[in-house]
Amino acid sequence: MVGRPRSFDRDTALAAAVEQFWRTGYEETSIAMLTKAMGVTPPSLYAAFGDKERLFEEVSDLYFRRTCEAVDQAATRPTAREAIATMLDDTARAHTSPDTPLGCLMLTEPRLSAQRGVLHGRLANRIARGVTDGDLPATVQPDELASFLVAVMRGMSGRARDGGSTQELLAIAKSALAAIPSPPPAP
Repeated sequence: MVGRPRSFDRDTALAAAVEQFWRTGYEETSIAMLTKAMGVTPPSLYAAFGDKERLFEEVSDLYFRRTCEAVDQAATRPTAREAIATMLDDTARAHTSPDTPLGCLMLTEPRLSAQRGVLHGRLANRIARGVTDGDLPATVQPDELASFLVAVMRGMSGRARDGGSTQELLAIAKSALAAIPSPPPAP
């Protein structure tokens, strides 16, 4: 027996759920908040997405894929310093965009520590490549610098949520970039 067709667009509803979790976090987000934001009834939410936990998993996977696309794009810059500068600049602008909730779901949601670990790994890999390519000093420890950058981005997210402007976050990005050791002098 075939059930009734859905009366809502799943992708639109999922995008609304992303924004709701992003605004209020997993713990503070209720089913009532989700159904209102998504424009669905509770039975429709459960039928399409399962429970709150499964919906959050789908939401966080979608959000994380988009974040990784941006990080991977920045990582294609010719040098590690340029890649880091692009990531920090993108972070400042994304966290303060008027088109989305302030801050970053992945960087602030306690349940997403594994995703932050993956981000750390991607940063460490790009930094290691910069050391190997010679555009960062051999003394740079990729894991340590990646930890620093994740901490800076998390701080930028928190500052954005507290009302920090794009210019303020860009200044934080500039300060973080200044803390990265300069490349070795050309022979």
